Amino acid sequence: MIRGETGTGKELIANAIHYNSPRARGSFVKLNCAALLYTLLESELFGHEKGAFTGAVAQRKGRFEQAEGGTVFLDEIGEISASFQAKLLRVLQEGELERVGGTKTIKVDVRVVAATHRDLEAEVEKGRFREDLYYRLNVMPLYLPPLRERMEDIPDIARFLVEKVGAQQGRPLSLTDAAMRVLMHHDWPGNVRELENCLERAAVMTEGETIDRDTILVTGIEEKISVSRGAIQNLDLDDPNLDEREKVIAALEQAGWVQAKAARLLDMTPRQIAYRIQTLNIKVRQL
Repeated sequence: MIRGETGTGKELIANAIHYNSPRARGSFVKLNCAALLYTLLESELFGHEKGAFTGAVAQRKGRFEQAEGGTVFLDEIGEISASFQAKLLRVLQEGELERVGGTKTIKVDVRVVAATHRDLEAEVEKGRFREDLYYRLNVMPLYLPPLRERMEDIPDIARFLVEKVGAQQGRPLSLTDAAMRVLMHHDWPGNVRELENCLERAAVMTEGETIDRDTILVTGIEEKISVSRGAIQNLDLDDPNLDEREKVIAALEQAGWVQAKAARLLDMTPRQIAYRIQTLNIKVRQL
């Protein structure tokens, strides 16, 4: 059972489990349980016999039979109906099923990997998810932390995604250090999927081969300085690795958010720093 918020990469983990296991030579069959109604879900997973319902013009194997010797990945398992939960439990416990419209019992040998973003424990307490099915699925639970809890992974993930987008567009792409710092300062409520979406948009708006900070900000990402005030106050304003926005924020912090004093630290006039605060979209802190 893979647990985690939407966009954390649960399907990638399911892929890794399958292709790094003794079942790697078998099929990896996946199904999004939230995308189908109950009647269609049963036919998709268990298959159907010819004439079982209108449109069933031929016998069809379900996903479980297709994955014989391999792995079935059931995404959004928390969305299945109560009536279907009982039928799924039988397959997991007995390793056997019947096609829709059929009477023959079919044995299947598959590994089941399920995933959900729901709090299944709460669903069990409310009676919306069978407790016995929960325990059957939750034999080996894996939890994927959201991106905001593993900010140290952002540079590696971002570089991988940028290379992937660049390959799709037929050109090399890279991120500036300032652009990477913006990514590091965002909360990422949409997790890796949001990060990929942001980088795809930035790539579309980049003419050259380098995605800069301004392009990242144009995609709608909010830059939130997550560095502590003490760390900002100790920043070297002459550090060439700091971009203009970071320098202005550091100077304001060091000056107690007195604009005239911050202007002197940066060798600017009060009018110049006021203009920078406006154009760089810096929210003035009231102390």
